[in-house]
Amino acid sequence: MSATTTLSPQAVIFDAYGTLFDVHSVIAAAEQIFPGHGDALSQLWRQKQIEYTQLRTLADAGGDVAHYRPFWDVTLDALRFSAKKLQLPLGRTAEKRLMDEYACLSAFPDAVPALRLLRDAASGSGARIASRPVSASASGPSRAVSSAAGTSRGSRPGLAILSNGNPQMLDVAVKSAGMSGLFDHVLSVDAVRAYKPAPAAYALGPQAFDVHPREIVFVSSNGWDVAGATWFGFTTFWLNRQNAPLEELGVTPHGTGAGMSDLLAFLKTVTSAGRAHVTTSRIRHSPGA
Repeated sequence: MSATTTLSPQAVIFDAYGTLFDVHSVIAAAEQIFPGHGDALSQLWRQKQIEYTQLRTLADAGGDVAHYRPFWDVTLDALRFSAKKLQLPLGRTAEKRLMDEYACLSAFPDAVPALRLLRDAASGSGARIASRPVSASASGPSRAVSSAAGTSRGSRPGLAILSNGNPQMLDVAVKSAGMSGLFDHVLSVDAVRAYKPAPAAYALGPQAFDVHPREIVFVSSNGWDVAGATWFGFTTFWLNRQNAPLEELGVTPHGTGAGMSDLLAFLKTVTSAGRAHVTTSRIRHSPGA
């Protein structure tokens, strides 16, 4: 684990798919349907899913959103392509089963315990913040925001998901993974109709918490996502679950680790460094100093 930032986090925002939810938990069902091909189907499915989101957003770079489609539709398209590529007979029954599996992906074993620790953090774990009110307009960014009713943040950092998943997908995934009530916001890029790493997608985080991007720790297991978030200005933590090499994009995350325990240690280090920075600044600028 490494840490190269000195700001105390005001919020921690998580990517969902691949970070909190195991996208390859569909392998067991895929293997039952297509013996000997479950892993290959899952891997290609995920690859094409990400490619399609990026291609659609790139095609809309001029400001138009004509090529945007909800993440559920993109996921289905990616599944159909992958089955054809692997010459697997994907009938309606198999297609429905696999999509149902994707709707209720398993959470990584370390996800819920760590989220509960963060939610229940003691008063000294971060500065108190107030979330900015969100408009209820159906046409505005509020479509991406779901506040966790009954969650008392107190003085801990805010907690959120920021995901490519459309709101309906995220609602089902969060509930099925036992994460209900753990987040202050569940943010979907559907509000801006642009997938990560588009800046408009990442901007949903600072808008929800009304803080500067650098005051947010953004956590993702996807190297491309961490790179995009770092470029945007977030303090980033790469949850490198697959022990993958760093993407050759000329950007390094502020922290790295293999699991949520490493993230918790990183947050503790960052918070301590942030307190020291604030204390030093106060001494430096105190009257008579």
